[in-house]
Amino acid sequence: MDDLAGELGMSKKTLYAHFSSKIALLQAVMSDKINSVEADLEKAVADSPEDFPARLQALLACMRAHTDEISAIYVRDVQREAPELFALVQKKRRELIQRFFGKLLQDGRKAGMIRKDIPAVMMIEMLMGAVDAVVNPAKMGELESTPKVAFYQIITIFLEGVLTKEGRTK
Repeated sequence: MDDLAGELGMSKKTLYAHFSSKIALLQAVMSDKINSVEADLEKAVADSPEDFPARLQALLACMRAHTDEISAIYVRDVQREAPELFALVQKKRRELIQRFFGKLLQDGRKAGMIRKDIPAVMMIEMLMGAVDAVVNPAKMGELESTPKVAFYQIITIFLEGVLTKEGRTK
């Protein structure tokens, strides 16, 4: 809190007037980030054309931009200071994956670019399971990875498995 107050050019007392604890500050940061991700995903879907490859690229670009902002130091601090808050992140992340990637998979199936032999609900559960298992503070530390790298690797493996031959060529 001393370092943050110094960077913001305010006293620690002033900082504590707005946030009662480190956990309260971390909770506010997480809430703001989640809201920002959701708004940007909404915009990416709204701004992208209706064709599947463009929408997929827009969603992935949005996720890359947001995961790029999450530093190893932040992940370490969450792991050390407030692992219980990460449950809130996981819950919201699962909701966003179901909503945005679920719709995207349906659209991809209609376009003939997502396999139809695997139930879409199974694909989403597998994606959420991989993200939950890997993109969390404990595993990121253990793997010496970052959310950006892990997300990219999960999406690559996931998409190469669910895309049809036509989907992989676009």
